Formats: sequence, structure tokens, C-alpha cells
Amino acid sequence: MVNKLIAQALPYFPKKFVWIFSKKYIAGETIQEAILASSQLNDAGIKITVDLLGEFITNLDQAHQNKEEYLKIIDTFEQEKIDGNYSLKPTSFGLLIDKEVCYQNIREIVARATSYNNFIRVDMEDSKCVDPELELFRRLKAEFPKNVGLVFQAYMKRTLSDMENLMDIHSEKTPINYRLCKGIYVEPKEIAYKGYNLINEHYKQDLEYLLKNKVYVGIATHDRKLVDHAYTLLEKYNVPKNMYEFQMLYGVTPDLRKEIVSKGHAMRVYVPFGKDWFGYSTRRLKENPKMATHIIKSIFVRG
Repeated sequence: MVNKLIAQALPYFPKKFVWIFSKKYIAGETIQEAILASSQLNDAGIKITVDLLGEFITNLDQAHQNKEEYLKIIDTFEQEKIDGNYSLKPTSFGLLIDKEVCYQNIREIVARATSYNNFIRVDMEDSKCVDPELELFRRLKAEFPKNVGLVFQAYMKRTLSDMENLMDIHSEKTPINYRLCKGIYVEPKEIAYKGYNLINEHYKQDLEYLLKNKVYVGIATHDRKLVDHAYTLLEKYNVPKNMYEFQMLYGVTPDLRKEIVSKGHAMRVYVPFGKDWFGYSTRRLKENPKMATHIIKSIFVRG
């Protein structure tokens, strides 16, 4: 209860205070800091996906600025020969303002990544964004079949049905590429599963559906129970190593991450950076209030 109260109150604290918590989970504010964090992960045998923080913009000038920033990020990361790809949130490019402008912005980003034979991951956002993001993904995959992927959230009751409906664009030659995570947005119980055990059960169901249908899966979890279950499914369906990877957030469960890598599985870490780190940090804390304990400890350790 105390952790939950802290998590709810933290967004109203000064940003310098919140940074005490955030700095462990964010690569920094600049491209150079993100490059450094990514290089260190690469040196440990870990791939990355980089994300410029910021979402839910209010005008299309901001969407244009975000597009230009992403093009710069891609060129810079490729020049530095970072082993990784790129994640983005469609709301940062105008999804809730003008869907066509959003599509054109993201299409240009995917085209730039494709020119380097690289890949863009379209993040799934809250429930009002799901349908337009599915439509966006369909359009992009039609033109860039090997260079764009999507995220699904297991706690959404519609997820399995959405996966089934997209199987018409899946093939062994150009398999769909998904990241499967639990889900982070606060949604009503009418459309989202609630409770740890229930969400885990549906994560397992979704993961099994994808693996048995030869969909490429980014198994995105920090939950040891789900990791162990993934091992079982990978063996059950004899999934080749080039058809899946594990994915984790920057700074989260590093010991489990090392264990997975030591077993010979591919690992990709989500590396967020940028000046708009505050919203990302407070949302992550609301998702996992237990992190509040670490914040309090760090305050006392640092005096």
C-alpha cells in the first residue's frame, strides 16, 4: 500500500527527485548517451532496440520534429555500427491528430531503416490506439514485409483475436514479427484482464499460439515464471533460434537477463532515451509500485 501511494504521488514531485529513480532505467537524454549504453550492451552480447521517449503530441509540427529526430537517430546508430533496431510510438507522429500524416511520417522512418537493411518496431499503445495501429501496421508491412514489426499486450482481451486476424499477411518467407509483453497502460476491466495469474495465463496462451504458428516472437518479460514457460514452449515446438528472442527493459532484472544469455538465447534490451523521460518513468512506476522501495533506499544511500 505504501509503495502504491508513493507511485501515485511521484509524478507530482520535482523532476530532479524522480531522476533518482529514473536514471537506472533510462540511457540518458542525448543520442551520445544512448550510443554509449547500447555499445556496452553489445559488448555483453546483447542486441538493443532504441526508443526516443515522448508520445501524445498536440500538433503536427511536433510530429515532424520527431520524424526528423528519428531519421537522425537511425543514421547515427548505423554509422556507429550498433547491433540493434528501432522502436517508436505512433502517437509521437500524429496518430491521434491525423492518421495519414502519421502513416507518411512513419513510412519515411521505415524506409530509412530499410535502406540500412534494418527494422522498425511499432509499439502498441493504449486501447484507443489499437485499431489505428493495426491498420498502420498492415499498410507498412505490405510495402516493407521484412522491416517492420508490431507489439501485442497480453492483458488486452482482444489480443488473441487480433493476432488471428493478421495471419493473412503472415508467411514462412516473410513471417510476422511481434513483441509480446504483458501490457502497461491502465485499462478498464471490461477490455483488459486484471490480476497477475490471469494475465500470465493469457500471456502463455498468446505465446504458444505465436510459436506454434511460426511467428517470430520477441518474448518480452522479466517474470521468471514466464521465462521458464517460454523455455518449455521453445522445446515443445522445436523453435529454431532465428525465430525468437527474449526482450527486456534497460536496467530491469539484469541477473535474469544474464542467465538467459548464458543459456544461449538471443537477448534484446529496450534502450529508451530523450529529454521527455519524465512521463515514461512515472508510468513505469505506476506499473510496478514495488520500485518505490528502491527509490527510498537510493535516497538514504545518497544522503
